[in-house]
Amino acid sequence: MKIYVINGSGGTGKDTVCEVAAKYYKVRNISSITPIVEIAKFAGWNGEKTDEARRLLARLKEVFTEYNDLSLNYCVSEANEFLKSDEQIMFVHIREPKEIERFKKKINCNTILVRRHSITDGKIYGNSADDEVENYDYDYIIENDGDLNDLENKVKNFFEKQVIR
Repeated sequence: MKIYVINGSGGTGKDTVCEVAAKYYKVRNISSITPIVEIAKFAGWNGEKTDEARRLLARLKEVFTEYNDLSLNYCVSEANEFLKSDEQIMFVHIREPKEIERFKKKINCNTILVRRHSITDGKIYGNSADDEVENYDYDYIIENDGDLNDLENKVKNFFEKQVIR
């Protein structure tokens, strides 16, 4: 059983990494933004991930972190449930370096950055969740610089080494 915080700017392939791992292992895949998404939908957000929507979600997350630590408590609760399960890998999507560090203080885990330079080089998203992704010292980096088959091979090889340990 391994828990990984997975991160990367929008469009780098984080979800694809999780989907590939799920072909070979029992995977739990959660995001710190999930409870915030539910609040945003209740308030009228249609679910489309525009730059404006990403800013909205980032701001809501900041407010609820200050108010009751909603996202962190959700992630810790899910991690504790995972540890009681027969699942092999848990991915926890957390964008903000400060929040990654807070989660790591509560749950034993490693961190993965998914990069795709053709998508992110020079791009400014306008929200701290995306713009600060590279401001963290990750345990592992997966470079998504090829096609889907290349990424699948990288992910398969990576987790063969990790999960078997």
